[in-house]
Amino acid sequence: EGQRLLYQFGEGLGFLATVRKDGGPRLHPMCPIIDNGGLYAFIIPSPKQNDLRRDGRFAMHSFLPVDIDDAFYMTGTAIEILDPEIRQFVDDAYKNAVHENHALFEFHLERCLLTSYRYRGDWPPSYTRWSAP
Repeated sequence: EGQRLLYQFGEGLGFLATVRKDGGPRLHPMCPIIDNGGLYAFIIPSPKQNDLRRDGRFAMHSFLPVDIDDAFYMTGTAIEILDPEIRQFVDDAYKNAVHENHALFEFHLERCLLTSYRYRGDWPPSYTRWSAP
């Protein structure tokens, strides 16, 4: 369900929260890539690249569907992938142009939360939680 929500508009779309140098949150739209059992993203040169290199903690959230308020939320730690073979492998699975200055990160999940509704306006929703062992 999480993958369905991230890819509901064709390519992966979500919001990425990172930790600024001063400890505050920073929020960015991004394009996650789910491939070969991993969760990745090419991050353009931006403050979020520096945030993830310095403090890999993240939160990621799917875009909301048009017709219902289902949502998928993940937290964990991101690590930069420097291996050119892995970078090429993920690049082949991605639908957009990747430039040399785009850093590849792999997102290791620690917790996930799926919020599901039967229809828009339904309350309360059902929650499915997952935590890494």
